[in-house]
Amino acid sequence: MAAAQNGDRVKVHYTGKLNDGTVFDTSQQGDPIEFAIGSQMVIPGFETAVVGMEPGDSKSFTVSSGEAYGEHDPRLVQEVPRSELPPELEPQPGMRLTATGQDGREISLVVTEVNEQAVRLDANHPLAGEDLTFEIQLVEIAA
Repeated sequence: MAAAQNGDRVKVHYTGKLNDGTVFDTSQQGDPIEFAIGSQMVIPGFETAVVGMEPGDSKSFTVSSGEAYGEHDPRLVQEVPRSELPPELEPQPGMRLTATGQDGREISLVVTEVNEQAVRLDANHPLAGEDLTFEIQLVEIAA
C-alpha cells in the first residue's frame, strides 16, 4: 500500500479536541473530510500529520495555535456603541454576527461582552490561541 504524500487527495475521519478535552469538531457521525495534501484546504499541521500515513492508519497529534488558527490578536477585539447596532438586535455573549469590512469582505464576529452602552466584538477565529489535538484515521487515498 502507498503512503499519503503531497498532492494526494485523501479522505480522513477526525476528532478535534481542546486542551481541556472539549470536542470542537468531529467527522465521526458523517462522511470523512476530503482534501488534497498541499492545497491548504485544512490547517497546515493537519496536512503535515497525514503525510506518510497509509489507509487504515490512525494517529493522535497536537497542532500548536501558530500552526492552526494563529494566536489571539487583541487588535481584533473592539468595543462598539450599542447605538451603532441595528435597534432590533438583542446581542448576547456567544452570538455570532457578520459585518462588512471596508474592502467589502465579510467579517465573522463573536459577541464577547454586553452592557447598556456597548458591545465587545471579537473578529479572531474562535479557535485562535488554542492548541488543537486531533485523532485521525486515513480512510482512503483517492486516485
